[in-house]
Amino acid sequence: MTKVKICGLMEKEHVKVAVEAGTDAIGFVFAPSKRQISLEKAQELAKDIPSTVLKVGVFVNPTKEELEKAYHEVPLDLIQFHGNESSDFVQSANYPSIKALSIRTEEDVERAKQYETDFFLFDAPQAGSGITFDWQLMLGHEVPQEKVILAGGLNVENVAEAIQRVKPYMVDVSSGVEKHGRKDEQLIRSFIQAAKDEER
Repeated sequence: MTKVKICGLMEKEHVKVAVEAGTDAIGFVFAPSKRQISLEKAQELAKDIPSTVLKVGVFVNPTKEELEKAYHEVPLDLIQFHGNESSDFVQSANYPSIKALSIRTEEDVERAKQYETDFFLFDAPQAGSGITFDWQLMLGHEVPQEKVILAGGLNVENVAEAIQRVKPYMVDVSSGVEKHGRKDEQLIRSFIQAAKDEER
Protein backbone atom coordinates (compact mmCIF):
# COMPACT_ATOMS: atom_id res chain seq x y z
CA MET A 1 0.00 0.00 0.00
CA THR A 2 1.28 3.44 -0.93
CA LYS A 3 2.45 5.41 2.08
CA VAL A 4 1.44 9.01 2.75
CA LYS A 5 3.42 11.98 4.06
CA ILE A 6 1.62 15.12 5.17
CA CYS A 7 4.13 17.97 5.06
CA GLY A 8 4.27 21.44 6.55
CA LEU A 9 2.25 20.72 9.68
CA MET A 10 2.32 23.54 12.22
CA GLU A 11 -0.59 22.93 14.58
CA LYS A 12 -1.30 20.27 17.17
CA GLU A 13 -4.82 19.46 15.98
CA HIS A 14 -3.58 18.87 12.41
CA VAL A 15 -0.89 16.47 13.63
CA LYS A 16 -3.56 14.62 15.62
CA VAL A 17 -5.92 14.37 12.63
CA ALA A 18 -3.13 13.18 10.31
CA VAL A 19 -2.03 10.49 12.77
CA GLU A 20 -5.59 9.31 13.42
CA ALA A 21 -6.34 9.22 9.68
CA GLY A 22 -3.39 6.91 9.09
CA THR A 23 -0.54 9.03 7.77
CA ASP A 24 2.82 7.28 7.57
CA ALA A 25 5.01 10.36 7.85
CA ILE A 26 4.77 13.97 8.98
CA GLY A 27 7.01 16.72 7.64
CA PHE A 28 8.22 19.72 9.63
CA VAL A 29 9.58 22.58 7.54
CA PHE A 30 12.67 24.25 9.02
CA ALA A 31 13.60 26.10 5.82
CA PRO A 32 12.39 29.68 5.22
CA SER A 33 8.76 29.28 4.12
CA LYS A 34 5.26 30.27 5.19
CA ARG A 35 5.15 26.79 6.76
CA GLN A 36 8.43 27.18 8.66
CA ILE A 37 8.38 26.23 12.34
CA SER A 38 10.92 26.52 15.13
CA LEU A 39 12.81 23.61 16.63
CA GLU A 40 10.89 24.13 19.86
CA LYS A 41 7.52 23.97 18.10
CA ALA A 42 8.54 20.81 16.24
CA GLN A 43 9.61 19.23 19.55
CA GLU A 44 6.23 20.04 21.04
CA LEU A 45 4.33 18.61 18.05
CA ALA A 46 6.55 15.52 17.89
CA LYS A 47 5.44 14.46 21.38
CA ASP A 48 2.03 13.54 19.93
CA ILE A 49 3.43 11.45 17.08
CA PRO A 50 3.68 7.68 17.68
CA SER A 51 6.91 5.88 16.81
CA THR A 52 5.12 4.16 13.91
CA VAL A 53 4.86 7.52 12.09
CA LEU A 54 8.07 8.95 10.60
CA LYS A 55 9.08 12.49 11.58
CA VAL A 56 10.79 14.25 8.69
CA GLY A 57 12.68 17.55 8.89
CA VAL A 58 12.69 19.59 5.68
CA PHE A 59 15.82 21.70 5.12
CA VAL A 60 17.19 23.85 2.30
CA ASN A 61 21.00 24.03 2.16
CA PRO A 62 21.43 23.49 5.93
CA THR A 63 24.64 23.43 7.92
CA LYS A 64 25.67 20.18 9.57
CA GLU A 65 25.17 21.86 12.94
CA GLU A 66 21.53 22.67 12.12
CA LEU A 67 20.92 19.09 11.07
CA GLU A 68 22.52 17.60 14.14
CA LYS A 69 20.57 19.83 16.51
CA ALA A 70 17.20 19.15 14.88
CA TYR A 71 17.78 15.43 14.33
CA HIS A 72 18.57 14.78 17.98
CA GLU A 73 16.40 17.37 19.71
CA VAL A 74 13.04 16.97 17.93
CA PRO A 75 13.96 14.02 17.40
CA LEU A 76 13.66 13.27 13.67
CA ASP A 77 13.67 10.00 11.74
CA LEU A 78 14.62 11.42 8.35
CA ILE A 79 16.27 14.54 6.95
CA GLN A 80 14.77 15.90 3.71
CA PHE A 81 17.30 17.86 1.67
CA HIS A 82 15.30 20.29 -0.45
CA GLY A 83 18.01 22.63 -1.70
CA ASN A 84 21.12 22.43 -3.87
CA GLU A 85 22.95 20.08 -1.53
CA SER A 86 25.73 18.11 -3.21
CA SER A 87 25.80 14.33 -3.11
CA ASP A 88 28.96 14.59 -0.99
CA PHE A 89 27.19 16.77 1.57
CA VAL A 90 24.16 14.45 1.79
CA GLN A 91 26.41 11.44 2.22
CA SER A 92 28.76 13.05 4.72
CA ALA A 93 25.83 14.31 6.85
CA ASN A 94 25.19 10.61 7.44
CA TYR A 95 21.51 10.70 8.46
CA PRO A 96 18.62 8.64 7.07
CA SER A 97 17.61 10.96 4.25
CA ILE A 98 15.36 12.03 1.40
CA LYS A 99 16.80 14.05 -1.50
CA ALA A 100 14.24 16.25 -3.23
CA LEU A 101 14.61 16.92 -6.94
CA SER A 102 12.65 19.50 -8.96
CA ILE A 103 11.47 17.88 -12.19
CA ARG A 104 11.23 19.74 -15.49
CA THR A 105 12.92 17.23 -17.82
CA GLU A 106 13.98 13.58 -17.92
CA GLU A 107 17.51 14.76 -17.10
CA ASP A 108 16.21 16.02 -13.74
CA VAL A 109 14.90 12.53 -12.94
CA GLU A 110 18.26 11.06 -13.95
CA ARG A 111 20.04 13.35 -11.48
CA ALA A 112 18.89 10.96 -8.76
CA LYS A 113 21.71 8.64 -9.81
CA GLN A 114 24.23 11.13 -8.38
CA TYR A 115 22.96 10.69 -4.83
CA GLU A 116 23.20 7.96 -2.23
CA THR A 117 20.12 8.42 -0.09
CA ASP A 118 17.26 6.39 1.37
CA PHE A 119 14.53 8.05 -0.70
CA PHE A 120 14.11 10.48 -3.60
CA LEU A 121 11.30 13.01 -3.58
CA PHE A 122 10.32 14.02 -7.11
CA ASP A 123 8.69 17.44 -6.92
CA ALA A 124 7.32 20.15 -9.18
CA PRO A 125 9.76 22.91 -10.20
CA GLN A 126 8.19 25.24 -7.64
CA ALA A 127 7.70 23.39 -4.35
CA GLY A 128 4.47 24.23 -2.54
CA SER A 129 2.93 25.81 -5.65
CA GLY A 130 0.13 23.26 -5.92
CA ILE A 131 1.14 22.54 -9.52
CA THR A 132 2.01 19.04 -10.75
CA PHE A 133 4.89 18.18 -13.05
CA ASP A 134 4.59 15.87 -16.07
CA TRP A 135 4.36 12.38 -14.52
CA GLN A 136 5.23 10.94 -17.93
CA LEU A 137 8.83 11.96 -17.16
CA MET A 138 8.90 9.32 -14.42
CA LEU A 139 8.53 6.47 -16.92
CA GLY A 140 11.59 4.37 -17.63
CA HIS A 141 13.81 5.80 -14.86
CA GLU A 142 16.15 3.48 -13.00
CA VAL A 143 15.33 4.60 -9.46
CA PRO A 144 13.99 1.66 -7.41
CA GLN A 145 10.24 2.18 -6.82
CA GLU A 146 10.71 1.58 -3.09
CA LYS A 147 12.77 4.79 -2.99
CA VAL A 148 10.30 6.98 -4.92
CA ILE A 149 8.29 9.67 -3.13
CA LEU A 150 5.98 11.67 -5.42
CA ALA A 151 5.14 15.29 -4.59
CA GLY A 152 4.06 18.43 -6.39
CA GLY A 153 0.45 19.50 -6.79
CA LEU A 154 -1.11 16.36 -5.36
CA ASN A 155 -4.62 16.65 -3.95
CA VAL A 156 -7.72 14.59 -3.18
CA GLU A 157 -8.81 14.67 -6.85
CA ASN A 158 -5.57 13.52 -8.50
CA VAL A 159 -3.73 11.36 -5.97
CA ALA A 160 -5.35 8.09 -7.11
CA GLU A 161 -4.32 8.74 -10.72
CA ALA A 162 -0.81 9.72 -9.59
CA ILE A 163 -0.45 6.42 -7.72
CA GLN A 164 -1.73 4.43 -10.70
CA ARG A 165 0.65 6.10 -13.12
CA VAL A 166 3.84 6.53 -11.09
CA LYS A 167 3.45 3.71 -8.52
CA PRO A 168 5.48 5.55 -5.88
CA TYR A 169 6.46 4.16 -2.50
CA MET A 170 4.99 7.29 -0.89
CA VAL A 171 3.00 10.37 -1.87
CA ASP A 172 3.70 13.73 -0.25
CA VAL A 173 1.21 16.58 0.10
CA SER A 174 1.28 20.05 1.60
CA SER A 175 -0.70 22.78 -0.21
CA GLY A 176 -3.14 20.14 -1.51
CA VAL A 177 -4.58 19.73 1.99
CA GLU A 178 -4.86 23.45 2.72
CA LYS A 179 -7.68 25.96 2.52
CA HIS A 180 -6.79 29.65 2.51
CA GLY A 181 -3.16 28.82 3.31
CA ARG A 182 -3.93 26.71 6.38
CA LYS A 183 -4.12 22.94 6.76
CA ASP A 184 -7.68 21.65 6.64
CA GLU A 185 -8.69 18.67 8.78
CA GLN A 186 -11.22 17.27 6.31
CA LEU A 187 -8.82 17.58 3.38
CA ILE A 188 -6.12 15.75 5.37
CA ARG A 189 -8.52 12.88 6.09
CA SER A 190 -9.83 12.77 2.53
CA PHE A 191 -6.36 12.81 0.98
CA ILE A 192 -5.12 9.93 3.12
CA GLN A 193 -8.27 7.94 2.39
CA ALA A 194 -8.02 8.59 -1.38
CA ALA A 195 -4.37 7.49 -1.41
CA LYS A 196 -5.03 4.35 0.63
CA ASP A 197 -8.28 3.45 -1.19
CA GLU A 198 -6.39 3.34 -4.47
CA GLU A 199 -4.65 0.21 -3.25
CA ARG A 200 -7.76 -1.71 -2.19
